[in-house]
Amino acid sequence: MDYIIEDRHGNLTLIETEKNIIKEKILSEYVSLRKEKKLSQEDIATLTGIARPNISRIESGKYDPTLEILTKLALALGMKLEIHFVEK
Repeated sequence: MDYIIEDRHGNLTLIETEKNIIKEKILSEYVSLRKEKKLSQEDIATLTGIARPNISRIESGKYDPTLEILTKLALALGMKLEIHFVEK
């Protein structure tokens, strides 16, 4: 279910839609980096302790990863996860 929030400037945002856009961007970047580093889903599973079927579900967008899972995925890629607030 999507709901609308109004910011202090009167701009309206569909929350579920915005969340899905952000999730798609994060997962797309993660998959690109995984492939660039020539790591398989099985490699990531071994490095993170997350079952390979769950890695597949995360990559396909069927599962919403928590910050803990995103942090584990970043570390498996030799990176760190950073989240920033930016102006619209």
